[in-house]
Amino acid sequence: MKGGVRSVNRLEDRLLYQDEQLKVTVRAAADGPAVTLVGQVDASNSYALAVALTGCRRGEQIVVDTGGLTFIDVSGLRVLALPALPPEQRWIRLRNLTAYQVRLLRLMGWYQESRAHQLPI
Repeated sequence: MKGGVRSVNRLEDRLLYQDEQLKVTVRAAADGPAVTLVGQVDASNSYALAVALTGCRRGEQIVVDTGGLTFIDVSGLRVLALPALPPEQRWIRLRNLTAYQVRLLRLMGWYQESRAHQLPI
């Protein structure tokens, strides 16, 4: 991958963050940045994930695809769910949640469904 950018179907994925456990990429989409997470999120990298997500926000909603995560702990869920904010101020929309992720979000009381099958959490 040259310069952190990879072309896929004429769309460019830009690497936001990568460590031994997690890879975070972003691509421009019609409704705002689309971020893809692959790997594991835990206390060792959840702060870096928060910084990466905040860095790609341009005053709009971002969509985060979590289908490629094999593990996420409460610190990672807190980054994605933004539980300290009222629902109308949450700027992350989750897509492609696994059953495990939905279960954890429900247990924490942070799960909300929307008509678009994205979660305003």
